[in-house]
Amino acid sequence: MDRAVQRRFVGMTAVVAVLGMTATLSGCGADSGGGDVTLRLVAAEYGTGAGNSSEKYWDDVAGKFEKQNPGIDVEVSVHSWKDVDREVAEMVKAGEAPDIAQIGAYADYAQADELYTADEMISIRTESNFMPSLTDAGELDGNLYGLPFVASTRLLFYNKGLFAEAGLGAPQTWDDIESDAAALKRRGVTYPFALPLGQEESQAETLMWMLSGGGGYTDEVGNYDIDSQANIAAFKWLRDDLVGKGLTGPVAPGKLDRAKAFDAFTKGEVGMLNGHPTLMQEAEKKGVDVGMVPLPGIDGPTESSMGVADWMMGFKQNGHRVEIGEFLDFAYQDANVLAFADRYDLLPVTMSASESMAADDGHKELHPFLSALPNSQLYPFGKTSWARVSEMIKEKIGSTVGPGGSPENVLVGIAADARQAESAE
Repeated sequence: MDRAVQRRFVGMTAVVAVLGMTATLSGCGADSGGGDVTLRLVAAEYGTGAGNSSEKYWDDVAGKFEKQNPGIDVEVSVHSWKDVDREVAEMVKAGEAPDIAQIGAYADYAQADELYTADEMISIRTESNFMPSLTDAGELDGNLYGLPFVASTRLLFYNKGLFAEAGLGAPQTWDDIESDAAALKRRGVTYPFALPLGQEESQAETLMWMLSGGGGYTDEVGNYDIDSQANIAAFKWLRDDLVGKGLTGPVAPGKLDRAKAFDAFTKGEVGMLNGHPTLMQEAEKKGVDVGMVPLPGIDGPTESSMGVADWMMGFKQNGHRVEIGEFLDFAYQDANVLAFADRYDLLPVTMSASESMAADDGHKELHPFLSALPNSQLYPFGKTSWARVSEMIKEKIGSTVGPGGSPENVLVGIAADARQAESAE
């Protein structure tokens, strides 16, 4: 029977494809490699609905690979970002780890010796093609466990129409943000500056403001530095000069989630916010003329932007090292990397695909994000404590800018908990 007819669906959001393997991998060992094998791949949903669901992408990749390589069945389950990390954690805890997971964190699994290293799975050609700034974040104890899957950077977005009506230019400094927001407020803009410090993705908003103030989550040698003077100063400025002056809109930043802020921007209700490429696409579809500049800093544009990467990893449990590697080598071919990045206005993670995008005027709107990627700062993914620290930040950071909020007390408390978590690794 034609394998294309044999695809079966797993769960409500799953697609199944049939893949195959013929090439020899660079890694050592004798895991699997003979006979028919079924791989399970758990992937995250990047789409906003049925029309652009990630299922369609994986189905297309699977179909093309199937024609070239009969012999391996791959069951692909696609889960929302709200659920996927938890789903994989529960699978692993139950002794039912997937063979491949495309999720947000890898370090806990790597430390527990549950993952293959990159050189045990993929070819040298594939591994050497990843952008160095991303693979650095995918390493634990000098070994690459988290393969970057897709990336993005952050810029400050502003509504060109609202700015033109108010006679404003693009902001370059914190003072510009304050004065522009004040002018927009006088004109009745609902959210002069949207500041989402609610629990959804507030660790991202936090890092952006830390970087723009000359700080960050870690110091130069990689130790947690959450309570640095630069970080404390950044949140004092937000408390006193934006939130305290009523320039962040009707919803308190600690209650404002990113999704609500982004939705308001696409409706023309936001003057400025920190955004990523997918928001640009959604806003322009709804007629918002989007301006983008590097994150403003104290005295000028911030040199280092925030970068975000999601991770692909291979689990050891089922012993399918060879088959996992063959699938990943195919998935990281330029055509597939660019197809996913293009579908969601995100950035490719390989050097060859990045060069192709940079040379393509059809992706001109993504070029500013692409230029920012090599110098971007990512979360400290290599710390197994990061998942816990991230949750602490989501829970507490909004209180720094509220009435009576104390950035110093909150950041010192988070930093102490972070250092304790790290010492327990």
